[in-house]
Amino acid sequence: MNYLIGIDVGTSATKTVLFDEAGTVVATASCEYPMYQPENGWAEQKPEDWRDAVLATLKTVAEAVENKEEIKGIGLSGQMHGLVMLDEAGQVIRPSIIWCDQRTGKEVEDMLEIMPRERWIEITANPPLTGWTAAKILWVRKNEPEHYKRCRHILLPKDYIRYILTGEFATEVSDASGMQLLDVPKRCWSAEVLNALSIDPALLGTVYESCEVTGTLLPEIAQKTGLTCDVKVVGGAGDNAAAAVGTGIVRDKTAFTTIGTSGVVFAHSSKVSIDPKGRVHTCCCAVPGAWHIMGVTQGAGLSLKWFKDQLCQDYVGKAEEAGKDVYDLINEDVNKIPAGSERLIYLPYLMGERTPHLDPDCRGVFFGLSAIHTKAHMLRAVMEGVSYSLCDCNQILKEMGVEVTQMMACGGGGKSPNWRQMLADLYNCTVKTVKQSEGPALGAAILAGVGCGIYPSVEEACDAIIREENSTEPIKETVKTYRAYHEVYQSLYRSLKEDYKKLAKL
Repeated sequence: MNYLIGIDVGTSATKTVLFDEAGTVVATASCEYPMYQPENGWAEQKPEDWRDAVLATLKTVAEAVENKEEIKGIGLSGQMHGLVMLDEAGQVIRPSIIWCDQRTGKEVEDMLEIMPRERWIEITANPPLTGWTAAKILWVRKNEPEHYKRCRHILLPKDYIRYILTGEFATEVSDASGMQLLDVPKRCWSAEVLNALSIDPALLGTVYESCEVTGTLLPEIAQKTGLTCDVKVVGGAGDNAAAAVGTGIVRDKTAFTTIGTSGVVFAHSSKVSIDPKGRVHTCCCAVPGAWHIMGVTQGAGLSLKWFKDQLCQDYVGKAEEAGKDVYDLINEDVNKIPAGSERLIYLPYLMGERTPHLDPDCRGVFFGLSAIHTKAHMLRAVMEGVSYSLCDCNQILKEMGVEVTQMMACGGGGKSPNWRQMLADLYNCTVKTVKQSEGPALGAAILAGVGCGIYPSVEEACDAIIREENSTEPIKETVKTYRAYHEVYQSLYRSLKEDYKKLAKL
């Protein structure tokens, strides 16, 4: 029997899963770590925390296989856009500025002065963005010149893990697409962009396709984890590109919605399709020679977790007493509240917003609060607000002519029947789930299997492994209800846009 490992370096935790070649979970382990917010709108993590989590979880899952030579490959997935800077000795220089950090507004303005917005979109398939890596590099160079001067290697989060495992400085096309340094149509570093930003290309790793082998385990890592030095590490993919593989979204007309810390609507495309307005992101996907179009809601599952952590200690206590998941109790109460939360609307802009506003200054809002509203109303409003934002993403894909006949739901939020029903009603289409729940980790393992020669292609691997499970149909009357609420939701941002800017300056 052959075995494969998928590692997903997430924002809240690293999850490492061991699969057999049929895609069945053999062992799983996870390890949490903190996120730091030194200032409002900032977000950082320590790469060393990711390293420790990966090594610990790798060792745990490897113990499930007696003959370690049967473990053939490792695929990497993880949060995108994070900036990891290493010195000449390969040591971390400063905490990683991660994907949801919004400190780089001035650097985005600088980028637009250096090169017209239209040219950025032509090359990188996206306008300059605050959360993406290029602006973060410029921020460090401007604000922490001593750190930039020491820097010899720039990596993304999962690619720092690749370096730890293999000693190789490398990335792959899907994750590199989110750095704003890649020529996305040509799938290579852009000499024009690097020259315009005065970034030495020697700082960047080699770019691979997602299923290509990038190295094998270092002897000291093999010893620490119990694996062999023959284990191959493939390119892997950014979290959403890996989740697409893990849910079978590897052909045209297929898409998924994921609700994790952030929320994403992701559609596969065999050709480059770029929104000239820059509202959604086009990136290389994990299938060689293909791309994806992606709309992103910054504060999706983050919104519900924030509300739970700050205001739902009663639910936490009840869940502990009953031995239940706190989110199951929350969903039970949310299900009792009618669609629209009795005229209560939530804007999920806790960390600014990407699609469709590209606005780092907007912030969360409850609109329409009255004395009839309970905590359950607010919880449902949070879930609906995230769904309205994801509906914004889906509408833009339709505007671009992207035809979707199959929408899958995944991520932690995708497990909620309430959230799936909201999405089905707002999209006005069937929303399905797959039996396999490991998403990015499974996708990364499938890519490893292709790289190791166990599967002939990504598409054929998905055909053999992925199976549908649940199907949620839209409810005709609720479709009408949400259409009216969504219009109000959209108008609220327009009304508050200038006030957000004023607030940011206080």
